[in-house]
Amino acid sequence: MRKNYPSDISREQFEKIRPILESSRKKTRPRNLDLYEVFCAVLIVLKSCCQWRMLPKDFPKKEKTSFCIIDAQSVKNTDTAEEKGYDAGKKISGIKRHIAVDTQGLPHAIHITTAEATDRSSAVEKAEKNL
Repeated sequence: MRKNYPSDISREQFEKIRPILESSRKKTRPRNLDLYEVFCAVLIVLKSCCQWRMLPKDFPKKEKTSFCIIDAQSVKNTDTAEEKGYDAGKKISGIKRHIAVDTQGLPHAIHITTAEATDRSSAVEKAEKNL
C-alpha cells in the first residue's frame, strides 16, 4: 500500500475517468501496472513539475511506463523506390514506414520496409536496435 499524496484523486473519482483512458486503448498485451497508480504519478509530475525519476519510490519506475510508441503506415510506391511489396490488408502496393516517437511526438527511430512486412516482425525489431 502506498502513501497518499496531496495531488491524488480518489479511486471513485478515477473510476469516472477510467473509461475515457481505456477507450483509446487497442488490444495489446495485458497491462501489468495499476492505471490508477500511473495516473496519480502523472498528477504529481504535473503539479510539482518534477521529473519522473524524482517521484517517490512507491510509484512505478519510469522503465515500466511507455517511452515510445511505434506506428506504421503503408504508402503507395513511387517509381523511384528500389523495392516494393503488397499490403493485402490495406490493398496498397508500396512501402511501409515504421516510426517510433516519444511522448512529445519527437521521432527516435525510422525504418522503411516493403509493404507486406508486419509491424511486429520488422518495426519492433529495428526500433529496439535503434532505441
